[in-house]
Amino acid sequence: MCQQDVELGWAMKTYDHAEIYFNLLCSVDPRLLKLTPMDDTVYQKFRGEFRDMKIDAVDEDQMKSKEGKEKWRPFCEEFKGIVEDYNFGTLMRIDSSQEYSEKNSTLVPRIQFLAIEIARNREGCNNGLQKKYRNKKQEITEDATAMS
Repeated sequence: MCQQDVELGWAMKTYDHAEIYFNLLCSVDPRLLKLTPMDDTVYQKFRGEFRDMKIDAVDEDQMKSKEGKEKWRPFCEEFKGIVEDYNFGTLMRIDSSQEYSEKNSTLVPRIQFLAIEIARNREGCNNGLQKKYRNKKQEITEDATAMS
């Protein structure tokens, strides 16, 4: 298997994960979603360490700056061996009010995605997605049906 095949497989897995997660957000009340068996611990440690972090629209530059990486690294490493694939590259939406897109996505370690998304779900940042995008998906389905 060549490097290009490995990268393509990884990219497909990452995209599939993002699509499944976004569909979940649009289908159920985000406050009821449980992303891991450790959600409470992840959330408490995240908000303990990143108390004032704005999560509705993350500052990607700050998060990925040298200082940001130095702050995130110990947090992420706390979950090594505890959260499966804690450092696996995962797509995260930058602005929680929008869907995944090239402009609204960034690649982060899985535990960083989980920490921010658990906080978004608990703090209400993802609440409007269900109404906003369920209607959009319904319109797309209706358009496709009308065309056939």
